[in-house]
Amino acid sequence: MTINHITEESIGDLLVNIPAGNVDLRDDRIKVTWSETIPAFKLSKYPITQGLYKTIMGNNPSNFKGDQLPVESVSWVEAVQFCNALSQHLNRVPCYKIDVHTESVEYNSTANGFRLPSEAEWQYACQSGTRDIRYGDLDEVAWYKKNSANQLQEVGQKQPNEWGLYDMLGNVWEWCSDIYDESIYGSYRIFRGGGWNDEERSVMATTRRRSHPFSFKIDDLGFRIATCE
Repeated sequence: MTINHITEESIGDLLVNIPAGNVDLRDDRIKVTWSETIPAFKLSKYPITQGLYKTIMGNNPSNFKGDQLPVESVSWVEAVQFCNALSQHLNRVPCYKIDVHTESVEYNSTANGFRLPSEAEWQYACQSGTRDIRYGDLDEVAWYKKNSANQLQEVGQKQPNEWGLYDMLGNVWEWCSDIYDESIYGSYRIFRGGGWNDEERSVMATTRRRSHPFSFKIDDLGFRIATCE
């Protein structure tokens, strides 16, 4: 894959139309539940692959190597830098203004570029409009500790959910846009979905984790992209 192969059409083929709807979320740590209304948006059908990441960013930070493997070992800020770089390549307005020196990121909600999904969007898309914690038998839809052979797997091999999204559960956790709890954890961002090294109990649509957006990266954590266009 070369940079010239990355076009609006090729990226459009990777995006799934997600209809508007509602989702119920919960934070088990503080025993709070809430609901959010989700406008229609688009979400990539796979986690971003190493091949696409390398083509756009010029490097591959992953521990496991393979163009069709999800990119992993990326921090939250590296994920949004990818979103900006892809947006600029396709002449879209980037969604993020990033200052790595002060570790600050501003989000432009009016931009037409690519971004990380909110955790509400992520869970809503994962559940494909249901309230189920999984969208099928776990062995059929996800790579996790029991069936992954202790390693990352290529995207798209398991069954998708009802909306045609693959690997929403297992393989790699996925960064979301949201700050978790600024009063307690500062700038920590949320990631969702479970990974190849997780036990069954962690691989659910409702499981939430969080970590530092500039320094945390691990070999079962990646991301997928969203856009409102």
